Amino acid sequence: MSQEIAVVGSPEFTTGFRLAGVSRFENVPDDEKDERLDDAATAALEDDGVGIVVMHDDDLEYLSRNVRQEVETSVEPVVVTIGSGTGGGGLREQIKRAIGIDLMDEDEDS
Repeated sequence: MSQEIAVVGSPEFTTGFRLAGVSRFENVPDDEKDERLDDAATAALEDDGVGIVVMHDDDLEYLSRNVRQEVETSVEPVVVTIGSGTGGGGLREQIKRAIGIDLMDEDEDS
Protein backbone atom coordinates (compact mmCIF):
# COMPACT_ATOMS: atom_id res chain seq x y z
CA MET A 1 0.00 0.00 0.00
CA SER A 2 1.36 3.39 -0.99
CA GLN A 3 1.48 5.96 1.77
CA GLU A 4 1.37 9.72 1.47
CA ILE A 5 2.89 12.75 3.16
CA ALA A 6 0.67 14.81 5.46
CA VAL A 7 1.50 18.33 6.59
CA VAL A 8 0.21 19.79 9.86
CA GLY A 9 0.45 23.49 10.67
CA SER A 10 -0.57 27.00 9.78
CA PRO A 11 -1.97 27.71 6.31
CA GLU A 12 1.23 29.65 5.54
CA PHE A 13 3.32 26.55 6.39
CA THR A 14 1.19 24.05 4.48
CA THR A 15 0.78 26.13 1.30
CA GLY A 16 4.21 25.33 -0.14
CA PHE A 17 3.69 21.63 0.39
CA ARG A 18 0.25 21.78 -1.23
CA LEU A 19 1.77 23.54 -4.25
CA ALA A 20 4.34 20.72 -4.43
CA GLY A 21 1.54 18.16 -4.67
CA VAL A 22 0.94 17.11 -1.06
CA SER A 23 -2.78 16.47 -0.82
CA ARG A 24 -3.14 15.60 2.86
CA PHE A 25 -2.87 18.50 5.25
CA GLU A 26 -4.31 19.83 8.48
CA ASN A 27 -4.50 23.63 8.50
CA VAL A 28 -4.46 25.16 11.97
CA PRO A 29 -4.32 28.98 12.07
CA ASP A 30 -1.78 30.40 14.52
CA ASP A 31 -4.47 31.84 16.80
CA GLU A 32 -6.14 28.40 17.12
CA LYS A 33 -3.06 26.22 17.71
CA ASP A 34 -3.59 25.97 21.48
CA GLU A 35 -7.06 24.51 20.95
CA ARG A 36 -6.74 22.56 17.67
CA LEU A 37 -3.15 21.43 17.07
CA ASP A 38 -3.41 18.31 19.27
CA ASP A 39 -6.43 17.06 17.29
CA ALA A 40 -4.81 17.87 13.94
CA ALA A 41 -1.56 16.07 14.81
CA THR A 42 -3.44 13.08 16.21
CA ALA A 43 -5.60 12.85 13.05
CA ALA A 44 -2.48 12.76 10.87
CA LEU A 45 -0.77 10.17 13.10
CA GLU A 46 -3.83 7.89 13.08
CA ASP A 47 -4.40 8.08 9.30
CA ASP A 48 -3.34 4.69 7.85
CA GLY A 49 -2.71 6.32 4.46
CA VAL A 50 0.00 8.59 5.87
CA GLY A 51 3.65 7.48 6.00
CA ILE A 52 5.33 10.82 6.79
CA VAL A 53 3.95 13.72 8.84
CA VAL A 54 5.66 17.09 8.41
CA MET A 55 5.34 19.78 11.09
CA HIS A 56 7.11 23.04 11.88
CA ASP A 57 9.45 22.53 14.83
CA ASP A 58 8.06 25.62 16.61
CA ASP A 59 4.60 24.01 16.65
CA LEU A 60 5.74 21.24 18.99
CA GLU A 61 5.49 23.63 21.94
CA TYR A 62 1.72 23.99 21.31
CA LEU A 63 1.14 20.25 21.73
CA SER A 64 0.03 18.67 24.99
CA ARG A 65 2.62 16.50 26.69
CA ASN A 66 1.00 13.23 25.55
CA VAL A 67 0.59 14.24 21.90
CA ARG A 68 4.09 15.72 21.81
CA GLN A 69 5.49 12.42 23.11
CA GLU A 70 3.54 10.54 20.40
CA VAL A 71 4.91 12.90 17.73
CA GLU A 72 8.50 12.60 18.98
CA THR A 73 8.46 8.79 19.26
CA SER A 74 6.29 7.83 16.29
CA VAL A 75 7.89 5.29 13.98
CA GLU A 76 4.97 4.82 11.61
CA PRO A 77 4.20 7.35 10.40
CA VAL A 78 7.56 9.08 10.62
CA VAL A 79 7.27 12.64 11.91
CA VAL A 80 9.68 15.16 10.40
CA THR A 81 9.94 18.63 11.89
CA ILE A 82 11.40 21.51 9.94
CA GLY A 83 11.75 25.20 10.59
CA SER A 84 13.97 27.83 12.10
CA GLY A 85 16.36 25.38 13.76
CA THR A 86 16.56 22.94 10.86
CA GLY A 87 18.52 23.54 7.69
CA GLY A 88 18.21 21.42 4.57
CA GLY A 89 20.88 19.07 5.91
CA GLY A 90 18.89 18.67 9.11
CA LEU A 91 15.81 17.52 7.23
CA ARG A 92 17.91 15.10 5.22
CA GLU A 93 19.40 13.68 8.41
CA GLN A 94 15.98 13.32 10.05
CA ILE A 95 14.63 11.36 7.09
CA LYS A 96 17.79 9.24 6.90
CA ARG A 97 17.59 8.45 10.62
CA ALA A 98 13.87 7.68 10.41
CA ILE A 99 13.91 5.32 7.41
CA GLY A 100 17.50 4.11 7.51
CA ILE A 101 18.58 5.18 4.02
CA ASP A 102 19.70 8.41 2.41
CA LEU A 103 17.13 9.19 -0.28
CA MET A 104 19.30 11.94 -1.77
CA ASP A 105 22.51 9.89 -1.98
CA GLU A 106 21.81 8.89 -5.60
CA ASP A 107 21.46 12.55 -6.63
CA GLU A 108 24.97 13.36 -5.44
CA ASP A 109 26.54 10.67 -7.61
CA SER A 110 25.16 12.15 -10.83
